[in-house]
Amino acid sequence: MPSIDFSPVRAQFPALQMQDAGRQAVFFDGPGGTQVPQRVIDAMTHYLIETNANHGGAFRTSRQSDAILAAAHEAMADLLNAPSAREIAFGPNMTSLTFQFSRAIGRLLEPGDEIIVTRLDHDANRAPWLALAERAVTVHEIDFNAADCTLDLQDLSAHLNSHTRLVAVGYASNAVGTINPIAQIAHMAHAVGAWLWVDAVHYAPHGPIDVQALDCDFLVCSPYKFFGPHSGVVWGRYDLLEALRAYKVRPAGDLPPDKFETGTQSHEAQAGVLAAVDYLADLGRTYGGAYAANFPGFSGRRLQLKQAMAAVRTYERALFEHLVDGLMAIPGLSLYGICDKARFGERTPTAAFRLSNRSPEQVAQALADRGVYVWSGNFYALAVTERLGIEETGGVVRAGLAHYNTLEEVDYCLGCLRELAE
Repeated sequence: MPSIDFSPVRAQFPALQMQDAGRQAVFFDGPGGTQVPQRVIDAMTHYLIETNANHGGAFRTSRQSDAILAAAHEAMADLLNAPSAREIAFGPNMTSLTFQFSRAIGRLLEPGDEIIVTRLDHDANRAPWLALAERAVTVHEIDFNAADCTLDLQDLSAHLNSHTRLVAVGYASNAVGTINPIAQIAHMAHAVGAWLWVDAVHYAPHGPIDVQALDCDFLVCSPYKFFGPHSGVVWGRYDLLEALRAYKVRPAGDLPPDKFETGTQSHEAQAGVLAAVDYLADLGRTYGGAYAANFPGFSGRRLQLKQAMAAVRTYERALFEHLVDGLMAIPGLSLYGICDKARFGERTPTAAFRLSNRSPEQVAQALADRGVYVWSGNFYALAVTERLGIEETGGVVRAGLAHYNTLEEVDYCLGCLRELAE
């Protein structure tokens, strides 16, 4: 059972008090977007009432707005352990940012250059790179092992060569939860002179991120997956951001991050992101003291964020083990991905499964009727469900845990699934 009691934080999330089917709704929909604490709502409301202005004005509200935007960049730099806030660029979402950067990177590529993507990834980390085939760039697709849904690193090694310019890989699979060995992949990519682009959208709410330790070149994530508003964030090495030619309007700044933050950003969303990061830092102060020794050299908010995510990871793993034990005991249920509890450090608390007697859509609807919110389908990880041979039959049911979920919610969901299996 979980050794950390995160239940007091639930009171900070208004949505978690929602009633459905005669009981509090059970939010296992986190992989599609988490709920937000009240402070995020307050920060966005305060921005729109007190500091709503465009960038660069001499008047009070514009100056205050710019200060909030600068603080949001600093907050994301702290969360990712980026060397500088100038390496952080905001955008509408991860997909748009990846398309934007793939076009800028594509300007540097020549016919015969090669890019590597994986079949384990969300299509937002595939389609933008596959589109570069229009420039006569060769795109290779790396397979994964269907038995446990882990990336085939031998296949990756076989495709890396002196022509490889970029490897695009997910930190964790949004469909089946597999965590990829990013630092190892970075070493492999850099050995042939390639850049590494990491999609950390699914991983971000479940563990600490350190772009310097990972040694990646770019990393993109989505604050609405870690208790913030709908937004996207990309980190890149400053020298690479400076060298890339961004598609932008002429009056826009020529240095990062300005040249990548095209048009007027969602300032209120950045205010919300700042509040979400501070919420996580508070978790670190309250629950993460035991993990401080794990992060030597860190201090202040950066240490608090690492402590928070270490505590979250510990709590979620115990809760997920209980969920998996229950799922594996249900007749006719198939669970995808790593099922060996000794290897749960290699996955997030995201369960992808099917019941033999109902389609994934029917299961999701039946659970919704009982107040349990889960997803069904492919979740834009189309290559995953195609590789597993289940796309034509509806994909999978996906239930994802977050630190605000409880043992009681897991047991209730398992009871519903046992009822459906019968």
